[in-house]
Amino acid sequence: MPMLDSYIFFDGTCADAMRFYQRVLGGEMTAMMKYSESPDPDHCPPGSADRIMHASLLVDGRTLMASDSPAVQHQPMQGFALSAFYDSPDDARKVFAQLAEGGQVMMPMGPTFWAQAFGMATDRYGTPWMVSGGMLQPG
Repeated sequence: MPMLDSYIFFDGTCADAMRFYQRVLGGEMTAMMKYSESPDPDHCPPGSADRIMHASLLVDGRTLMASDSPAVQHQPMQGFALSAFYDSPDDARKVFAQLAEGGQVMMPMGPTFWAQAFGMATDRYGTPWMVSGGMLQPG
């Protein structure tokens, strides 16, 4: 069965962002390759040698992948959010607080009709997040 995972793009901050996500979310960094490390020199656009060509963070069987856009080709992230679900509302609050630090909170963490805790924030790297904890059962 196919799996659907996320791939996000940064403007020179991919390595820092992915290490931050590893500290906050846990998991294992399975790849972190610079453009200059590509076996094909044609894959290294001018000014991009130290940018990340591909990074991969495995978190509980799911993969968050990322890279830096080649120099001067970056477009800001928009039109999506990464979603993180936790059994515990306290775990969700802890993760949300870390992701929101230095970023912008769009919806403070609070109860909703589907979860004991839910919040929306864009982190310091420009990645939008929706964090839920303590999912409520319908009915």
